[in-house]
Formats: sequence, structure tokens, C-alpha cells
Amino acid sequence: MDYVSALVPPVVMAAFFVGLVVTIIKSQGGPNKAKEDAAVDAALARAASAEQAPRSEGV
Repeated sequence: MDYVSALVPPVVMAAFFVGLVVTIIKSQGGPNKAKEDAAVDAALARAASAEQAPRSEGV
């Protein structure tokens, strides 16, 4: 019975990992894709504008 207790944790982790990968793949695209892409584009635009903005250093 020691072999059963040795195999249970890896099997449970493997099943969880497979479920995670399936969930990630299924959530790609779909009706929320445009909203997610817009959110990423907005975040990148904010980062780019913050990078180009002149810094006012207290000299």
C-alpha cells in the first residue's frame, strides 16, 4: 500500500494541471477577447505615455 500513497500526490497534481491547461485554452478568445485586448492596449498606452513624459525633478 505504500506505492498507492506514493502515487496519489503526483496523480492529483497532474489532474489539476490538466484541468488548468484546459481552462486556459477554453478561455482564450470568445466574446471577452475584444474587451481584454482593449484593456491590454490601454495599459500599454499608459505605460508608453508615462515613459515619454518629462520628469520634474526637484533640483
